[in-house]
Amino acid sequence: MTAWSQSGDDLLLSVRLTPGSAKEAAGGGWTDGKGARWLSARVRAVPEKGKANAALIALLAKRLDWSKGAILLESGDTNRLKRLRIIGGGNALTRLTALIETWIETT
Repeated sequence: MTAWSQSGDDLLLSVRLTPGSAKEAAGGGWTDGKGARWLSARVRAVPEKGKANAALIALLAKRLDWSKGAILLESGDTNRLKRLRIIGGGNALTRLTALIETWIETT
């Protein structure tokens, strides 16, 4: 299984977020008990009033060279496991998934 899937013109990304980290990074992978893969990400922001979620979106937008407004939190608002929708990401599938897979392989 991969940490991403295509949904029409969009890309869905599964992320396991660690808020309150010493540094911000996206890299490494995590597999849950059902065998699903998740991209690991860390942000400095605390999990309070959506600050960590906003920091995650900003981090991914910067690393993917994608608009922050085109990355939406689909689920996991108060959970460590997040699903994000990258609007229009299906149109850049090869580029985006190559980046994501490189990050997941990084430990």
